[in-house]
This record gives sequence, C-alpha cells and structure tokens, in this order.
Amino acid sequence: MAEMTIGFVGAGQMAKALASGFVAAELVPAENILAFDLIPAAAAQFSELVSGSRIATSNQEIVDTADVVVLAVKPQCISDVTRELAESNSARTLFVSIIAGTPLAALCDGLKTERVVRVMPNTPCLVGAGAAGYSLGPGASSADGELVGRLLGAVGIAFPVPESQLDAVTGLSGSGPAYVYTMIEALSDGGVRAGLPRAAATALAAQTVLGAAQMVISTGEHPGVLKDRVTSPGGTTIAGLQELERHGLRSALIDAVDAATKRSQELGQS
Repeated sequence: MAEMTIGFVGAGQMAKALASGFVAAELVPAENILAFDLIPAAAAQFSELVSGSRIATSNQEIVDTADVVVLAVKPQCISDVTRELAESNSARTLFVSIIAGTPLAALCDGLKTERVVRVMPNTPCLVGAGAAGYSLGPGASSADGELVGRLLGAVGIAFPVPESQLDAVTGLSGSGPAYVYTMIEALSDGGVRAGLPRAAATALAAQTVLGAAQMVISTGEHPGVLKDRVTSPGGTTIAGLQELERHGLRSALIDAVDAATKRSQELGQS
C-alpha cells in the first residue's frame, strides 16, 4: 500500500484530516500525497499540515498521477469537477467521494466510470479516531472495497453500508463531532459556573467524554447499562440526569441526527 499515490481534489478540512491520518498511520509517505484546490490559501494550509506532500497545479495532474483520487469539494461544485475529471480518468483510477449527499449514480454518470466508492468520514480521523461508512459503486471491485476499508480503518473505524444508509451515517457520525464539541463546551461552562477554572473544566469535560466513549467501545455493553452503574439511588448523578431529561437532551440529539440526515438527502436531490 505504501507505493500507491493518493490525490485530493479539494484541500479542505476533511481532506487535510484524512491525508494527515494516512501519513500518521504510515499507510503512505507524505510525498505520495498530492492535492489541488482552487483557493490558494487552502492548498497552502494542506501543504503545511501534511508536511512533505505535494500541491498539484490542476485537477488534471491529480488524475494523471494518483492511483486513488479523493473527491473532497463542496457539493455545489461536483458537476463542474466531475465533468473536468471525466476527460482524463483511466481504468487504473479509483475515485473515492467524501462529498455529502451526492449519490453514486450522479458520481458515476459525471465521471464516466463506475469505479467509484462513496464515503462518509468525519474529522476525528485526524487523530486516528474517525468513524466512517462507505458504499461501493457498481464498477468498484471487492479489492477496491478492501482498500478503502483499510485506508479508513487505519484512521478509525469504518463500516460498509448500503448507499441508502449513508445519509444516516452523515447525520450521525459525519456531523456528530460538532454535537459532541457543543456538549463538551456546555459541560465546561457548567464546571466554570460551579467554580472550576476554565482550563480544568474543559480538560475534565473532554476527558470525561473520551473515557465514557472508550468504556462503551471496550466493554461492548449497552450505554444504558453503563449509565446505571454510575447512578446511585438518591445521588448526584440521578439529579443531573433528571435535569437532562427535563430539558430534552435525549430528544434534541435524536432530532439533530434526523435533521442532518434529511439535509444530506436534500443535498443529494438538488
């Protein structure tokens, strides 16, 4: 895998996170990664973060050079990009799209190839803790699927899913880090209100979220079971949980995932 070259069409946050994760996981050397972005500042930031990577002069250079081409542009730009790339792709090119809401059928039609994999990753792949789902296009082989699974698995966890479920992946794990950051910020605010210094409150809040998530993953137990183990009769935790229920935290998070899923579906229809 180390001999392959990976090109990014678009050098935004997710492209930087994936490229950095691939290098950190030693999947490919930095010099085997290249990117192109119409915004020079974005390309410069990519080059700075992924030290040793190359900045291409055009999308054409990406397709001519890379074995795996990651499409990482905004959904509204995809038609123009696929039209440009379709003129120069070859049978050896595997296209991997991380564009929210753009279905495989539209990607395959625009690129004039069916060797496409649609992926929904998230930004924690930057620290090796990503969560992703992916679906194969009709021309993508099982080996292509295994390759994408290894790439994503090296920077977190990845699940092959039917394309019909990718919008839900978008709403849950794709957008989910923003929900969790908001929770950490709010927990930190609560700590400050209770008298803790801001730095200590934020560190305690973030570590608490990290530790609780790790407990779910490592034990394999239902979150409700783990919650009950922290909740003593008449204690502090049940008092806090009552407030969360009173203010509708559970419903708010469910609605957030649902709203983001529906927005992803809307993007796919536009």
